[in-house]
Amino acid sequence: MEAAKVIFDTDIGDDIDDAYALGLLLRSPEVTVLGVTTAFGDTHLRARLVSRLLAAAGRGDIPVFEGVKSSEKIANANFSQRAYAEGEPDRVYPDAIGWMLETIKKSPGEITLVAVAPMTNVGTLIQRDPEMFRKLKRVVIMGGSVERGYTPHTTPDPEWNIVRDVPAAKALFSSGIPLFVMPLDSTQIPLDAARRAQLFGKGTGLAKALEELTTEWQGGKAKSPVLFDSIAAGYTVKPSLCPVTGMRIEVDDKGYTRKVDGPANAQVCLKSDSETFFRFFMPRMQ
Repeated sequence: MEAAKVIFDTDIGDDIDDAYALGLLLRSPEVTVLGVTTAFGDTHLRARLVSRLLAAAGRGDIPVFEGVKSSEKIANANFSQRAYAEGEPDRVYPDAIGWMLETIKKSPGEITLVAVAPMTNVGTLIQRDPEMFRKLKRVVIMGGSVERGYTPHTTPDPEWNIVRDVPAAKALFSSGIPLFVMPLDSTQIPLDAARRAQLFGKGTGLAKALEELTTEWQGGKAKSPVLFDSIAAGYTVKPSLCPVTGMRIEVDDKGYTRKVDGPANAQVCLKSDSETFFRFFMPRMQ
């Protein structure tokens, strides 16, 4: 079968899960990554990080595009992998929004947008050309919190990718696009120390890059990456990893994603199995 066409939209450089999600897509022959677009905060520096990571993984052929910048101080304050990004020589990156619209136009009904960042680029696409946006095959996101919030909380929380741009998230959920949602409920799977050692020990270019990025992200603290975004990437490749249920989700003004009565506007995964996921994830990442 022909590989599925994917655009990966990311706020890589803050939390570490974006890097693992991109790595998983790169190591999955079922998909072809057409390009990577950066979102939220310093999108130029994020693009430099992506370029360096792609080169380390032997995929410098994949183009990188700079998305809509955000002036929010919190975005830049959370940039934990700045040193790695600044190790990539600076250059000009093309505009992400124009490229995405042109790419969708060339392959209508064929492209999956995997969005694992605040929805600013997505909202801008919808605002600029809603008809072209709806020619995507589907959108897969890591975002939201339906029944479970951030661990150890058991009640829903305003999730980061939704709450940082609520109007854009509202536009996405009301767009009519086939939408597949991996919320906090199903994505809080930690990559423990033993699995990290197994992955890093392979010594591939990707493994070395992930080890360096993870060490920067840890900042001298003993903490395990939580693979939020990798669940969205995994679902894109193998949907059975996170079975979905149709439901109607409403985004409120505080960034909560509420399940409400009415026709489904999203397919949502509320539960995943960590062992099943790692049986899929680990062999590919090595």
